[in-house]
Amino acid sequence: MTRQGLLAAALAAVLLTGCAWSGGPLARPGGEAAERTGSYGPGGAGGSYGPEGAGERPYRRWGLAAPLTPAPKPAARPSALRPPGPGRLPVLDRVRTPDRVVFLTYDDGAEKDPHFVDLVRELRLPVTMFLTDSVVGPGYGHFARLRSVGASIQNHTLDHPALRGLPYAGQRAEICGQQDKLRARFGVRPRLFRPPYGTYDTTTLRAARDCGLAAVVLWRASARGGGLTFTEGERGLRAGDIVSVPSGEPAGPTLTERTTRLLREIQRGGLTVGRLEDYL
Repeated sequence: MTRQGLLAAALAAVLLTGCAWSGGPLARPGGEAAERTGSYGPGGAGGSYGPEGAGERPYRRWGLAAPLTPAPKPAARPSALRPPGPGRLPVLDRVRTPDRVVFLTYDDGAEKDPHFVDLVRELRLPVTMFLTDSVVGPGYGHFARLRSVGASIQNHTLDHPALRGLPYAGQRAEICGQQDKLRARFGVRPRLFRPPYGTYDTTTLRAARDCGLAAVVLWRASARGGGLTFTEGERGLRAGDIVSVPSGEPAGPTLTERTTRLLREIQRGGLTVGRLEDYL
């Protein structure tokens, strides 16, 4: 048999025995690898993560009954910021908008849940991270990954003190110091500031303005433990609400679990998630 015949016979034997390529996803034409289809979301009631549900649509892998409705495009939307007067910054816990959107914000940076990055990436979830330098510590690489999949990075002070009542120099050092840290880490200077514990005074507003920030962002609802708590006696989410999702609850649900529960609540209310920075 000729050499060409031997090669053809060998190839036929491989095909007949059903051997598969085990070195990774097959490449599509043009060199692009096939999309990975394994599940990175909760694998059932136990909240496990693994290959269960391979091939499912991303929203199903994260326990949602339907995909998130895209938020309206920002091009036709003016900024909701209206400075209250000379020398002060606007303070807001919700955005006045006719759009059926709420905004997800995350504080501190203590929890480095690796599945949260997958959640944000697969659902293309617009989230805003308010980071504290002393809490993040050596974990800035985790937030660099989050930023690479679309998360916004904003200011939450260097050391997480209660600012109200502190002298101007101390407040400015906390706020401007974190501005400088985040610029060094990510190459951007944040526009939004969240004071630790939500406490502030007129000195805070002056210091934040002098550090180049555009607004102080509080929240209308907080996702802790198994549910939502509201300010001002409210009982449900409304369009324009800013939601705080705190980190650092080691004994409770993970950040990913709290976020998926929150997303189901948002969908039940006929709402979706918008990017806060698009409205401000």
